[in-house]
Amino acid sequence: MIMALLAILGGFVLLVWSADRFVEGAAATAKHAGMPSLLIGMVIVGFGTSAPEMVVSAMAALDGNPDLALGNALGSNIVNTGLILGITALVAPIAVHSKIVRKELPLLLVIGMVSGALFWNGALGRTEALILLAGFFGLVGWTIFAALKGRGDALETEIEQEMIVHPMPLGRAIFWLVVGLILLIVSSRILVWGAVTIAQALGVSDLIIGLTIVALGTSLPELAASVIAARKGEHDIAIGNVVGSNMFNLLAVVGIAGIIAPMPHIAPEVMTRDWPVMMAMTAGLFVMAYGFRGQGRINRIEGSLLLLAFAAYNTWLVVSVLGGTS
Repeated sequence: MIMALLAILGGFVLLVWSADRFVEGAAATAKHAGMPSLLIGMVIVGFGTSAPEMVVSAMAALDGNPDLALGNALGSNIVNTGLILGITALVAPIAVHSKIVRKELPLLLVIGMVSGALFWNGALGRTEALILLAGFFGLVGWTIFAALKGRGDALETEIEQEMIVHPMPLGRAIFWLVVGLILLIVSSRILVWGAVTIAQALGVSDLIIGLTIVALGTSLPELAASVIAARKGEHDIAIGNVVGSNMFNLLAVVGIAGIIAPMPHIAPEVMTRDWPVMMAMTAGLFVMAYGFRGQGRINRIEGSLLLLAFAAYNTWLVVSVLGGTS
């Protein structure tokens, strides 16, 4: 038990550190290759912050724990929206200037509904997983198109400032790209082993562990990125990180895990508890941030509501575990 706890703590620390090195190395390498800053920010940095979720879920699926993989994806979206955006809005109210981010918000809603339709029959086979993965490649294509056509967007200005602040020689960039990826895999393997061991020792399902401990740990890069961006006044990066990560989690993270290890029996709680909570938070985010009558904005009151919703959901999870329903 002690070894498992140390594995989780050490795995989290190494995971967050290696994810940061991987994303910085990938972004700097792409910059040296001549990619536009907006494209780097939206594709490499935006999706790269979800590398921990992807690798952890893939490792869990390879180890025969698909419930942990699914819980990690759904739980990460709930953490991203409720905890991370809630904290970020309390630190500095988030104003949405970017037209690209406003287009991504309804897209996230659609992706969430599609995922629910695929989960509805209580299973996720390889065909459904391939549909999600195909949706991810379609999303990447749309993102590239939006980045290339989005010259002058508010998001581009913020990303340009970040790229200037973090220059890196090509050799060092490639080094951290490779080393970061290797350490991501190693730390994910350690984390999954620790999480599964703890779940077995406590008699808690892999799904619950994925929704809570693992989801929180793999979402730490988004938390750091969004809070730092908000404090710098880079509001579109703050919310764009979360929206991009949530789309990546539903399409790529679940899709890859489902291809590796199909899920013939998805726990009923996913569709009666976890997916509806995720969608309610996503809908709330859309209403707050889209800006139907002007500029979208998440103020401190709305941030507090997101945090309260996150706290209520986790209380629900604790009660369900104590009641022996999960």
